[in-house]
Amino acid sequence: MQHANVSAPSSIDTRPGLSGEDLLAAYLTRLAATDRGNVVYERAARNFFRTWPNPQAWAAQPLTDRLAADNQTRPVITFLMLHHGFRPGYDYLLERKLSSVWREIDGSPLETEIDRFLTASENLGFSMRVRLATGSQVPIRLLIQTGRGIADLAQSDLDEFAAACHERTQRTGINHPHYLAAISNTQTVLFHLGIVNSLPRCGGPIPFQERLAQVTAPLREEIIGYLERKKATCQTKTVSVLATRLKHFGVFLATIDPDLSSIAGLDRRRHIDPWLSSLLDTVSDKDGQPISIGDRNRRVVAVTTFLTDITEWGWDVAPARKVIFRDDIPKLPQVLPRYLPIDADRRLQEALTDHPTNELAALALRVQRACGLRIGELLDLELDCVHEIDGNGAWLKIPLGKMATERMVPLDVETLDLIDRITQIRSHGRPLPHPRYRRSAQFLFTYLGRRLTQQGVRAELDHAADIAGLEHVTSHQLRHTYATALVNAGVSLQALMALLGHVSAEMSLRYGRLFDSTVREEYERALDLAKQQTAPQATPNTAPSNTGPGGRTQLPLTDITGGQDWKDTPLLKSRMAGGFCLRAPAQGACPYANICEHCPSYRADASSLPILAAQRVDAEALARDAEDRGWIDEADRHHKLISRLDALMANTQATAG
Repeated sequence: MQHANVSAPSSIDTRPGLSGEDLLAAYLTRLAATDRGNVVYERAARNFFRTWPNPQAWAAQPLTDRLAADNQTRPVITFLMLHHGFRPGYDYLLERKLSSVWREIDGSPLETEIDRFLTASENLGFSMRVRLATGSQVPIRLLIQTGRGIADLAQSDLDEFAAACHERTQRTGINHPHYLAAISNTQTVLFHLGIVNSLPRCGGPIPFQERLAQVTAPLREEIIGYLERKKATCQTKTVSVLATRLKHFGVFLATIDPDLSSIAGLDRRRHIDPWLSSLLDTVSDKDGQPISIGDRNRRVVAVTTFLTDITEWGWDVAPARKVIFRDDIPKLPQVLPRYLPIDADRRLQEALTDHPTNELAALALRVQRACGLRIGELLDLELDCVHEIDGNGAWLKIPLGKMATERMVPLDVETLDLIDRITQIRSHGRPLPHPRYRRSAQFLFTYLGRRLTQQGVRAELDHAADIAGLEHVTSHQLRHTYATALVNAGVSLQALMALLGHVSAEMSLRYGRLFDSTVREEYERALDLAKQQTAPQATPNTAPSNTGPGGRTQLPLTDITGGQDWKDTPLLKSRMAGGFCLRAPAQGACPYANICEHCPSYRADASSLPILAAQRVDAEALARDAEDRGWIDEADRHHKLISRLDALMANTQATAG
């Protein structure tokens, strides 16, 4: 810690019960030792101790009287606070700036205590400006008023100081956020020193009663009862989001029907229809813009789930009849993942690398892009998340996330270097409470003694996007970009599911629809054929080879299948008695496939049985292939053909017999 260059007595008499004359002598000695003695200060000190031989009695005076002390008397009071355990009251301490405290604290009993606090703050990564501001605003005032050392402070002392700040705000009508921020920083430092047992509360869900205050009391209690029940089976964040959506519904009901006394009284025409119609004009609380179709969908789903749950649970407050139906839920558009194009991705990564404002947050975003993590998974990574496997390289253990599954993602050298840098600059300290497991954990991303927040990450992403010249970018787009790059590189569906932590093939197939190589090949094949059809006609002596109906040129089979067996290609395949058909998935199933076999006029004789049996074997293989690729409708089509072939062969055998 840096102090002013002053000399101080080697020892200070801090014995309790000193007389006013003894305290005056100690003060005059202090003034002389710091080369600040003068007649004005001495006269003010003599007057003070003459009036208040027991200075603590002065602290019982009204605040206005205490604040009336002039500039010559205040140094005496500061001296008594720092050197002789004088307690002037939090109300007085909050009104005094204590601008000279870093000079006056030298040689006082508080010096060692404050040094310990400042050292711990530095170890957590607080800048010198924040360390000194926090130290003078809260810890010094706590030590003065409690008369105890840093190690003996308690949570109740912080709470009492915060209450004094709120009382001052009510008294003056002026907010003092710098004090509240300093209290939060102080509690963080004391937590890592092992002095208090909890970190300061940072945001988080507002109590249900407060959040639903605009909902009429009877409905509010019913909704809160439901939310409390959902806590038993859902994550805290899930319940919080559900509370917000049910609040919107409850506020609407309070507006159009304030006399509604229970959810049981919901009526389709009086309540539900007007609410559904109002969603089209509802605006967001955040930006004042109309809510998106996705938000409308989520609000209707939340209310539907609420009503369905309480009905299935047999609650008395459930409506007597169903009032919301499946068709009331707005249909969501099937949009493609919002990935960043290659050039935009490159510029964003350069901005994060070369121009970070918060290096830890910038590194977090680069790890997210390199591993395809959700932001919650990213910030939940623990310090021991990297696992070295003999002969199989380094892997990142990703904790439980949105799908409540863990997974391992392979790491390359560049990403390992990023994680090494993160472990160097992260804020070291005491393990922090894990939000999911109710245990303490050392998280990878810790900043100023706290976990790195989503707001901090998003602020850094906004800064990087601005430097890169991009429009608004979300952190989840980095995950989409990661997945898209893998699809472009030809990763298999199973590998993509494992890397992204998807629990169904449908989730990963969204990325497969972005760039389907088969669609591209089919497009290029059709384009080649179109060009050939519009080209000049061949001379009579150069007849085209391999022509189809209408004289159209057909591609060789090996060009379509890539040299593979036709049954193994990633195409829609149909087996006919005399051949087979191949179609790109983008074309959809052929409506004429196997139409003859299903026709009631179709007949077969004994000589056709081997052909039909071979066709059945191929149909079974094609059904399995379609199921493996997630083409359920295509698999069903093959199963119907198998049933039809079985019936045909049975009838043929019976007739031949």
